[in-house]
Amino acid sequence: MKPALRRFARLLPIALLPFAAGACSTASDYPSLAVRDVERVSGTAKPAADDASAPLPVLPPASAGLVSRLQGLVAVAQAADRQFQAERPSAERAAAAAGSLGSDSWSSASVALARLEASRSQAMIALADLDTLYADARDAAPLEPSPSAQAIGDARAQVSGWVEAQDAVIERLSARVKG
Repeated sequence: MKPALRRFARLLPIALLPFAAGACSTASDYPSLAVRDVERVSGTAKPAADDASAPLPVLPPASAGLVSRLQGLVAVAQAADRQFQAERPSAERAAAAAGSLGSDSWSSASVALARLEASRSQAMIALADLDTLYADARDAAPLEPSPSAQAIGDARAQVSGWVEAQDAVIERLSARVKG
């Protein structure tokens, strides 16, 4: 092929491009993008009448599996609290006798405090499991607490009370040891 003919063959598609693009914009029977009658807001929507006399549906009670799981978690937290309470007097004595930072008595108090924190950890794990169960139950019935959520909430409140009391003891003893 001659060089001029090759150059022409390369430039021909570029030269025809405006004509091809113009063909795409010719008038045709495509629908308008304007708002159609069906898309207009019309009508009179009224909210449903609030019928206070209609009984609310009764939610099923907490399942036996859930109740036994809650009892198990509360039992774990209760055992952790008993262990905490058994170790508390020795930790209080060690904290009261704690000397300056780095001394033997300070080290003994720190170890006793660590034992208290370790015994509290099982109760905190049970509380975390109860928190997860409670969140799941509330997500399942967000408008009103279900009997399952209420049972979980009761167990959670009991375990949370033990953990809060333990936290207060640990905080008080920690302040004494650091003090």
